[in-house]
Parts: sequence; C-alpha cells; structure tokens
Amino acid sequence: MRTADIRRRFLDFFAARGHPVVPSAPLPTPDPTLLFVNAGMVPFKPYLTGEQPAPWPRATSVQKCVRTLDIDEVGRTTRHGSFFQMCGNFSFGDYFKEEAVALAWELSTTPQDRGGFGLDPDRIWVTVHHTDAEARDLWRRIAGLPDERIVGRGDEDNFWSMGVPGPCGPSSELYYDRGPAFGREGGPEADEDRYMEFWNLVFMQYERGEGPGKSGYPILGELPRRNIDTGLGLERMATLLQGRDNLYETDETRPVLDRAAELAGVRYGASPEDDVRLRVVADHVRTALMLLADGTTPGNEGRGYVLRRILRRSVRAMRQLGFADPALPELLPVARDCMAPGYPEVAEGFARIADRAQGEEDAFRTTLKQGTTVLDTAVAKVKAEGGRLLPGQQAFLLHDTYGFPIDLTLEMAAEQGVEVDREGFTALMTEQRERARADARARKSGAAADTSALRTVLDAHGPTDWRAWHTLTTESRVLALLGTAGPVPAAREGDIVTLVLDRSPFYAESGGQDSDAGTVSGASAEAEVLDVQRPLTGLITHQVRITAGELAVDDAVVAAVDPEWRLGARQAHSGTHVLHAALREVLGPTALQSGSYNRPGYLRLDFPWRGALAPAVRGEIEECANRALRRDLPVDVRWMTLPQAKELGALTLFDETYGEQVRVVEIGGAWSRELCGGTHVEHASQIGTVALTAESSVGAGMRRLEAAVGLEGFGYLARERDLVTRIAEQLNAPRAELPDRIAGLLDRLKAADRENARLKARATAARAAELAAAATGTGRIALVTTTVDGTPDEARALARAVRDRLPADRPGAAAVATADGVLVLTLNERARETGLNASALVKRLLGGRGGGTPDTAQGGGIPPARVPAVLADLPGLLHAEDA
Repeated sequence: MRTADIRRRFLDFFAARGHPVVPSAPLPTPDPTLLFVNAGMVPFKPYLTGEQPAPWPRATSVQKCVRTLDIDEVGRTTRHGSFFQMCGNFSFGDYFKEEAVALAWELSTTPQDRGGFGLDPDRIWVTVHHTDAEARDLWRRIAGLPDERIVGRGDEDNFWSMGVPGPCGPSSELYYDRGPAFGREGGPEADEDRYMEFWNLVFMQYERGEGPGKSGYPILGELPRRNIDTGLGLERMATLLQGRDNLYETDETRPVLDRAAELAGVRYGASPEDDVRLRVVADHVRTALMLLADGTTPGNEGRGYVLRRILRRSVRAMRQLGFADPALPELLPVARDCMAPGYPEVAEGFARIADRAQGEEDAFRTTLKQGTTVLDTAVAKVKAEGGRLLPGQQAFLLHDTYGFPIDLTLEMAAEQGVEVDREGFTALMTEQRERARADARARKSGAAADTSALRTVLDAHGPTDWRAWHTLTTESRVLALLGTAGPVPAAREGDIVTLVLDRSPFYAESGGQDSDAGTVSGASAEAEVLDVQRPLTGLITHQVRITAGELAVDDAVVAAVDPEWRLGARQAHSGTHVLHAALREVLGPTALQSGSYNRPGYLRLDFPWRGALAPAVRGEIEECANRALRRDLPVDVRWMTLPQAKELGALTLFDETYGEQVRVVEIGGAWSRELCGGTHVEHASQIGTVALTAESSVGAGMRRLEAAVGLEGFGYLARERDLVTRIAEQLNAPRAELPDRIAGLLDRLKAADRENARLKARATAARAAELAAAATGTGRIALVTTTVDGTPDEARALARAVRDRLPADRPGAAAVATADGVLVLTLNERARETGLNASALVKRLLGGRGGGTPDTAQGGGIPPARVPAVLADLPGLLHAEDA
C-alpha cells in the first residue's frame, strides 16, 4: 500500500466517523517557541489548551512535521527522520479514552479490503501508564489483549505534557512485533526495533503545575474538558505495510535513495557506511523539498540555517559516496515525483524550489573547492616539515572561512596520512561561540563577517551615506568585501559575500520591514542583493550573490533598489500603521502592537488580546482601515526630540535606543502617530487596499492579524469573489441569499440524517421482533443467529435489540454477523447469571480473536465463506458451556 493511499485511508476512516478533515499547516509555524511544526498537535494547541474554543468537537489531520534534534541520528537508526508525517485524530471535550482506544484498534486491525490497515491483532502490543488501570482495562475489554501484551511504564515513556503548566495526562502507545529477524522477544521494553511503535494515544485529563522535565511536577486536578490527541506515524505505518526494513526504504524515500546509489555507482546493502550516507541523502533531500515548498529559504539563522544545514549534509553525503557533480538537480525531481501525490504544491512550485536548492549547492561546491585547495597546501606543509599533525588553527580556518565541517577535514586529512589537532580545534570553536553570543545582535542574518572586521571598516570610512528615504539609486564605491572570516579583495561569479558601500539606497531590515531587493552593478560585475542589515550603528551591509563577472574593492558601482519591491514595501509598511490605528480604534488603546513584519504585498501584526476576534469585529477593523484609505489621509514625516514625540502622543512600540532626534510618521495626524524608520507612501490611498486574510493565536494572550496589501490585496479579494460566484452558480442563488440557502441545505441534511436514523431504528426494531419471536432453543437457552449486509455498528444494534426482546425469565443470546466477517454476540441478564460470558464465547468461536464485555463481545477476521459455519457452531458451544 503506497504512503499516499495510507494517508487517504486514515483520513477517510475518521471522516466517516464524524471527524472534519483539517489540512496540514505549513511547516514554518507562528508559534514563537518553535521553528517548525514538530508534532501533529501543534496546529491544534490553542484548542487543546483551552486558549481558544475549538471550531469542531473532533477533527483529523495528516500534519507535515520537521524535527531536527535527532538530525545526527538520521540514517543510523530505523526510527529517525528529519521530515515525517503525523496522522492524528483529536477530540476537544467530545469522546475520551474508550472511543480513542476503540477507533485505534478498529483501524489498525480491520482487514484492508474493509478499509483498515489489516495488522495482525496477535502481534500488537500496547503500553500504558503504570497508574492507568482504566486504559489497561479498555485494552483488555475492547481489543481482547492479554495482560502480558499490556505493558505498564513510567512518566518518561507514558505521561505527556507540553513541559509547562497546563494540560497533561497519561498516554498509551501501540507497537507492532516485526518478528525475530528484527531483534529479541520480550515486548517494547526489550527491543524497540523489533517492536516498532506506530501510534500514540494521549489522554489529556489533568492540569499540571510548575516543575522541571517530564516528571516531578504537581498535578493540580482534573481538566474541566478532557481531550484526545493521537499521533500515528505515517512513515512507520508505511514501513510495516510495505514490508520494509526501515522508513528510508518506503515508496516516498526509496526512489531518491536508489537514484543516489545509481549516480554514485554504489549498491545499497553492500557497505554499512555507504548505506548510512544513502539514507541521509534520501531523508534530507525530501526534507529540503518540503521546507522549500513551504517558503523556507537557506540562510544563516533560524529556519534558514536548518534548511542550509540539511541541504549541505545531503551534498556532502553524495561527495562521500564518490559523486562530485551537482547532485540536487538529479535528486530533487525524484523527491518531487514521490511527494506530489500527497502534496501537489511541490510540483506546482518546483521551478522556484529547484532554483533555491541549486543556488545553495553551487555556493557550497565553491566552498568545497576552495577549502580542498587550502587543505592540500596545509597538509603538504605539515609533511614537508616532518610532522603528522594538522594544527587546530588550520582546521578552524577551514571551518570558519570555507565552511568545511570538521568531519570532512578529518576524513580528507586521514586520506593523506595526517591527523588533526582536535583539542586545539575545539578550543577555538568554543572561543568563537562565546564571541558569537556576545555579538548576536550585531551579526544579523546575511552578515558573513564578524563585528571586529565590520568595525574596522566603520572606523576607516565612517558611517554609510544612507539614502533609502530619498532615492532608489546611488552611484557608490565598494569599501569592503567580507567573507566568513574577514576581508577579501574580490568576489567572483557564484560567491555570496558581505558588501559595504560608501553610499546606499537600500533599506536595511528593521522595525518589522523586510530589507530591500535590487542589484549592484559595475563595469565588470553584476550582483543580486539578497539581504540588507545594520549590524553596527551607522553601518549598512549588503549580502549579495555575484551573478556575473568579478567585483573588487574600490570598484565604482550603481546600487539600484527594485522599484516594484520598494513600492510594495511602502504599501505594506504604511498598511501596518493603518491597521494598527484601526485596531486601536475598534478594540481600544490596550490593543497595542507588540510585533510586526511586512514585505511587499503582505503584513502581519501581533497584539495582546485574550480570545479570538469575532467575524464581525474583524470586519469592523478591516472596514475602519479601508475607510482611512478612501479618505486619502495624508502621510507626513517629522523629526523632533523624543520628549516632544512623547508629548505629542507618538507611540513607541519597541524597546529601542533612540538618538536626540526621532522620526515620527503620521497618517491623518493624531489618528496614527508612531516612531518609525521605515519607508512609507505619501497618501493613504496609495496603499490600495488592506484585506484581512487571517487571525490567529501566537501564544497565551497574544493574537496575530495578517493581511494582503496593494495588488496582492485586490488579488485576494478577487479570488474570494470568484469562489462566492462559483458557489452561487452551483446553488443557483443570488449572492445575498447564500448564507440562508446554505443554512437551509445544512438543516435539510441534518433532518434527512435524523429521518434516516429513525427509519433505520424502526426497521431494526421490526426485524428484531420477528427474530426474537422465532428464537430457537439450545437446551434452556433461547438463541437467535442471523446475518446483516451492513456495518459492525448495525450488527451490534440489531443484536442488542433482539436480546432485549427475548423472554426475560429465560437465558437468551443473540448473534449477528456481517457479510464481511464480523461477529457480534450479546447475552441477556439471565444468561450471564448462569455463568455465560460473551467475551469468552467469542474467543472460543474465533480461536482467541475478539473480545469485549461479559454481556456483549465482538470479533472479526472471519472469511466470508466461513460466516454460516461459525454461526452454526454457536448452539453446540452454548450447550456445552451451559451444561
């Protein structure tokens, strides 16, 4: 079964049981405590914690996740992957343990031809918290599991919390025994390679207090609403259902691995070291594809650094396998074809994805080429002097200047018979980390040189003549080019360097506004501006990629901001001020902006507020903002002292250090008056439009508004209009009547469901009465056996209805089987008083399979052709048990 089919089967199963299907959230998450979504529950966190009311009582999803804490274990174990997909079903105060256990067992063990995964029930083990007697009893009763396959474990393994005060509770994990070929017997505690965990059920029922780690904190009491959060690992289920040894060999990763082996001329399975490298490539290429598809770009900080490291690890692994040519153009299309069935966006955006990845590989290959030359020279020198130890300083230079991982230096030095001074290298790395922490604020993303080198440039040439408020183009001179270790005299095509100009028109990222895009061109070079920062007061740095020729210190250049980019940036930044003023007008002065980000076409604004904004309130905020645009409020910029600005009522939004003079931006005078260094439109109407696109939580008591601005705002509204038009055409109704028409349709559907349920109940009652009246005798026991062409739930309902109509003064039993092999047996009270047990009877009939309670039990897996024979065996079994 292909992974995409497993994904669909999971969602279809829970959708059929009343769970709305929620699409996967993007990997980059607005949660300030995370870089990426790392668990299936992350998008549902506000509902599970009670911070927001859940839109649905229950839900299901298959969530993309990235987890990088175990990145060094990737390829070395069968269980670790940096990208994975988590299938989950969630209950927000709706059902709890019993239904969660029943649903997990049903999907896991139901045969594949009936919509399940078809796992052998006799090979499933479960763990429960050692204090959770309820869960243990449920697994006995619902799944019929023997005690030896229900393992009690402690807090570290089977008690969940988010690590902070809030919801917590015991968990129960499902494991599958893959057989003796994978390890020793004895259950999950003996060997978690043989016994592979595939599903975790979390029962959120308590509230925890302050405390460290996974245990030792106080339990404050029961939650007012208990929740269910489960996670089934899609890759692990694919490993089991596809009969693979590990998750790297499933259909979404193995083709990448095979292509890597083909390119490198190696055979998977021939060498343990090469196998690890091939698995690293298969995992990392897929992870990079999914991160790039969700908008992450390689960089030097945060999410960008994680992506850069993953891309470079995959390129390096290919080099270690012996493939020296560009690898990503060969591997990414294979990963795309594997993932597109589940995620069409990877195919739709592949040109952009491939371009970003290729640029990163090209830069790293240049690094490897330069570093190899330096290493060879250093090794030759050591040998010429009769030594066999490469100094730690040399290894550090390779790492710091050329981006050489220490493992690569060790490997290449060993190939030439030389060792490396690891202690010296480690000491220098420790010193660098300490400097990096001290200079963290100065070394922004894209700044390749350290603070000391930049300060030298500033001391020698003075502050940058910064013209971003006044022009888009300047004639400039190159003052410095800096690599990762300091100044370089020139940069060539493909190089990414930090550029310092004497004069610059580029806006440096600050105040929530993204940096400008554009070009720097000279007589013999062209460069693309990737990022602009202000690492030291008065100094502007430009991270650039040389796209043609060679750029050198002292070159005369033309620095040009992309005018379309700047126009979009001005609209977005002014739009942020307008939205902030509208927010305060509608919600009051406490709704003060606490963070923002804007780039062409997009803005987001964070503010303190408890609870989601009602649709009507969001509409009022949006209308207030656009009324300001329609009034074409003037935008004025004034300079004054900070005391004057405060006296005037200007908002100071961030904890910044201000000079003697501050810049105050007004839109409509006092309506919007803020200290701001950004670029802005001249009149509010130039913003075009502000269209709210999202409102969400970004932490306790903090909300986020997102909006499309300018042409992007009009485009968003046009798409919304087209959607409404299509719905109106499908319903053949005027737009104004759509809410009532849709509400009417929903009411009719609900009424039809109620009528259908009523008719089914009437039909079941009528058939039950007929069957009970025709009950046969087996000794003193009244017995009814029959089949239904329906679901197990329908079989259970009929069996109980028949049982309740049997004579109350005589032992009675009703057995109903479905056509596809599920048996339900139920006993009345007099039968149970004689010592009969429905669960034991079902197990006897089905060879140990099935189970339930003494009054009602169920078992499955009966071949359809065997159903009549099983029912025919029941009278004799009852007679023997009653004898």
